[in-house]
This record gives sequence, structure tokens and C-alpha cells, in this order.
Amino acid sequence: MALVEGWLPASRENWETLMWWWRFYPIFGSMQWLSSWYGMGKTSVDSKLNIPGRVAWFTMEIPGFITLLYIMTTLPEQHGIADLPWQNKVLASLFVMHYIYRAVFFPFLQPSMSPIHVQIWFMAIVFQVCNGTAIGCWLAAYGPTTQAQWEAQGFSLAQFAVGLAVFYLGLAGNYFSDEELREIRRSEMRRQEKLREQGKTIHKHYEVPQNGLFKYMLFPHYFMEWVEWTGYWIAGGLAFTPARCFLLNEFFAMLPRAVAGGKWYKERFGEDKIKGKYVIIPGVY
Repeated sequence: MALVEGWLPASRENWETLMWWWRFYPIFGSMQWLSSWYGMGKTSVDSKLNIPGRVAWFTMEIPGFITLLYIMTTLPEQHGIADLPWQNKVLASLFVMHYIYRAVFFPFLQPSMSPIHVQIWFMAIVFQVCNGTAIGCWLAAYGPTTQAQWEAQGFSLAQFAVGLAVFYLGLAGNYFSDEELREIRRSEMRRQEKLREQGKTIHKHYEVPQNGLFKYMLFPHYFMEWVEWTGYWIAGGLAFTPARCFLLNEFFAMLPRAVAGGKWYKERFGEDKIKGKYVIIPGVY
């Protein structure tokens, strides 16, 4: 049953239309260079249009893997596909695995979350639905759906294994970098609680993370997410166009935020505190 006729799940013609437009997303993401405003995280500001952080994050991140799962369970039947190759199932599982952590666990593991502006929330939902549709349709029907088709596009088990290894490396690096930031917040909450008990004035406190990959860069959680999705694309092969688009879209959406974040660290803590650290790409920037 189609939720939106021709779009959820998407017909081949509509999917191809989406993929044609999806390759231009980096232009949209790059528009962030033109504005210093970003309504979440450190740059979140008071607004009547803010949504509580955990609620916003959960509801804006979850549509991606829900969309993909829905497509994977409906589109194959529409195209007479009785069973998908194991490669399609593994790639779908990796996508879901990432977002179960990112959408479901992440917001509730956070000791605190800044509010998120409704504009950011809405744009994230659009991104997730489009990305889930792009990848889901390729895996469910419009990419290779038999072993013969995988072999025809040059499938290599060794390449798939390398892609998986890179994906898991990125996933682990992303998680442990997130955990370092969480520990800083836990420490800050303990500090504030102690001050509160003493009846003292509480001022918000920030610090430069120093452990793990934060020894070398300011935004390892961004970088390792790029590593993760690079591995995903490697596993699916060069013909896995939606994975390539996803990687490029994330790069162009996250790079401006990292650069702005690097300036924030420099202004708040001074050059000496972040000396020797790259912002996001080791050895480059």
C-alpha cells in the first residue's frame, strides 16, 4: 500500500527525478556560508519557535530509517521481487543501525540538549525523508536486485568487507567522540549541582574537549561520520549513487558548521587553547 501514490514508495520515474535534484543539495547546504545563524547546539538562541532539544532531535532524525524500512517492505513486492540479495539487506541494516543510535538512543543519552529552532527541525525532516527514499528505493528495487546484477556492476566481496570495516570504524569513532562530549556535560551538571547546593550563582561553562580524537581535532564526531558513510559507499560500490550523494550532502552541510564552530572555539578560548588541533580534517584543516 502506498502512503503517497507514486512517492511513498516512489515510482522509478519519481525516484529518478528525486535523484536528479538530490545531486544539487550541496548548493543548498553551502548556503550556510552566507549566514552565521544556526538554530541548534552552541549557537541555539531563545525563540518562541524553538522545540525542546530531545523531542526535536528524535522527531527530525527518525523519519530517515522509518522511510527506508517502509520502502524495503513494500517496493520489492510491487516489482515482483520475492527476495533481495544479501548485499541489499546488509546495506539496509547498516543504515538502520546508524539511525537507531543517532535518532533513538542519542537524544536520550545526552545529559542535556539545547533547543532546536523549528526551521532546522523541518529542514532536517525533509532531508531524512529524501535521503531514506533515495537509498531505500535503490536497495529495494532500482539498484541490483539479483546476484547476477551485483556481479555485472563489478561486485567484490573484498571491497564489501573493506567498506564494512571503514563503516564500523567511523561508527565507533563517532560514538566515542559523542561520549566524550557527554562526559563533559555530565561533569558540568555535577559542578552546577554543587554550586546550586551552596547557593551560588550558576554560569554556563564550556571547555575544549581533550580526550580521544579531540586531542587532534575539534570536530572528530563530524569527521568520523564522513568516514562511516565513505565506508558505506565503498561497500555498495561506485554504482551506489544514493550513498555517494549522501556522503557529499553531509560533507557540504556539515563543513560550514564545523568552520563556524572552529571560530567559536577560537573566540571563546583563544588561539593557545586550541593550538595544534585541526578543525575537522586531519592534516588539512
